[in-house]
Amino acid sequence: MSSIRVAIAGASGRMGRMLVETALREEGVVLAAAFDRAGTPFIGRDVGELIGAPCGVVLGDDARAAIAAADCVIDFTRPEGTLGHLALARELGKAMVIGTTGFDAAGKAAIAAAAESVPVVFAPNMAVGVNAVFRLLEVAARILDQGYDVEVIEAHHRFKVDAPSGTALRMGEVVARELGRDLDDCAVYGREGVTGERKAETIGFSTIRGGDIVGDHTVLFAGIGERIEITHKSGSRMPYAAGSMRAARFLAGRSAGLFDMQDVLGLR
Repeated sequence: MSSIRVAIAGASGRMGRMLVETALREEGVVLAAAFDRAGTPFIGRDVGELIGAPCGVVLGDDARAAIAAADCVIDFTRPEGTLGHLALARELGKAMVIGTTGFDAAGKAAIAAAAESVPVVFAPNMAVGVNAVFRLLEVAARILDQGYDVEVIEAHHRFKVDAPSGTALRMGEVVARELGRDLDDCAVYGREGVTGERKAETIGFSTIRGGDIVGDHTVLFAGIGERIEITHKSGSRMPYAAGSMRAARFLAGRSAGLFDMQDVLGLR
């Protein structure tokens, strides 16, 4: 099978650099282009210099040209930037892997609409291990459906701008679905003051931000006399980047459709 040519959005950022590094060594993937916002340092230079491995691909600020040069664009930027890149991908007939989080309902609707024309993998977390945890949570929620309170605790670095994380929200959605609940109705996002006793049907979320924490997530099922914790901890951004390349390869040859990592990993 021929390699898929990828363009990396936000290539000079922390996640962008990891995506560049991974694309350069990943079998079946070719780094075709890398781009970032105008005025970003390193524009016009070899993007490989950012990771100490010059590769001949220049970091540009023309998103249209970069996306046109590739088969698939991989984007972990911000919602507003991602939606702009998605519009270009749709116009140019290119596939897209979206790891950006923090979309509102309108943004999610725009992604679904674009996927009617081009293939898109949109997932709150691209790491294979996290997606295995999603399946474990389905099983746990079915078994622990009575007498257990559910809390989701997540921690990320000080630079993360959305909370709770997209992964934490997806964990809550998975558990709520298995318990026959709607997360919009039962989620509690923080507690302060005299809150009264905990309502059994709620799913609580706690958020920690600090330092350089890449991403820690725990779902706690707390019963009387015991508690079960399902935890995933990321030691680096590499798992997200590796999963993204796997998603890009999954999209090769597909004409349209909205997919997530459960589809990519064959878990549906």
